[in-house]
Amino acid sequence: MPQRKCAQKRLRVDKKRVVANATGRAELKKEIKGLRQLIAQGKIAEAKEKLKTAYAKIDRAAAKGLLHKNTASRRKAGLAVMLNKKA
Repeated sequence: MPQRKCAQKRLRVDKKRVVANATGRAELKKEIKGLRQLIAQGKIAEAKEKLKTAYAKIDRAAAKGLLHKNTASRRKAGLAVMLNKKA
């Protein structure tokens, strides 16, 4: 247990951030998984609409620091490639 007051506060803040980051990552994974399922089922029109929301969530995650900007770019490119192969 931290002894100093500032270290105690840092521990509290870190715990809150861990929960927030885990929630954000889970939402992002759910969005990407849903898109991949649509692509696998061959629902291209729906997948194109979902791709826009997935891009927005990936960009938001990169802006918040959940993802590195290059990782976000790589994920977006991978999703686009998957969709274009099926289309």
